[in-house]
Amino acid sequence: MTDDPVLRASDADRDRVAAVLGEALATGRLTSVEHADRLEVAYTAKTIGELVPLTRDLPDVSVSAAPATVEQQTIDSTFSKTIRKGRWVASRHTKLSARFGALIVDLSEAVLPGREITIEADACFGKLIVRVPDNARVIDEGGSTFGKRSVTGGSEGDGPLIRIVGRSTFSKVIVSRAVTDWNLA
Repeated sequence: MTDDPVLRASDADRDRVAAVLGEALATGRLTSVEHADRLEVAYTAKTIGELVPLTRDLPDVSVSAAPATVEQQTIDSTFSKTIRKGRWVASRHTKLSARFGALIVDLSEAVLPGREITIEADACFGKLIVRVPDNARVIDEGGSTFGKRSVTGGSEGDGPLIRIVGRSTFSKVIVSRAVTDWNLA
């Protein structure tokens, strides 16, 4: 990473900072809240100057010792109701699976790693609801068989691009910005 604070930050620059923050969390130098706060700033930073203060008080981590960014995670609900909300760290590829159950995922306060993430929304005889951030751009590339699929959000907004893929069979998949029609409690 260059030292010029006015240069635009790349995804690789953001990922290097995320690796240092991840190591600091793993070694107890940062709390989970501090980690989430700094990680959010890192992934929304536009310049190198915004990234530098995030790791100034942390030891350097060599590239080979740095933990990899979580590229994929799975959130599953089978014969149950699962809710993920509040402040949490999503991955670049998050698989959501609802089988004979309900899965509710709120991304509005989640830390999103980068400018584009993919949500694989798979449901079978279940219900899957995803709330996206207000400024997100949403692209639906999934499908449905004997079910309902409602993906709203559009391509406007200056926030992250959230790509929705996957299939629903005899299920309901709803992806939206609004929370007025469903309860996260």
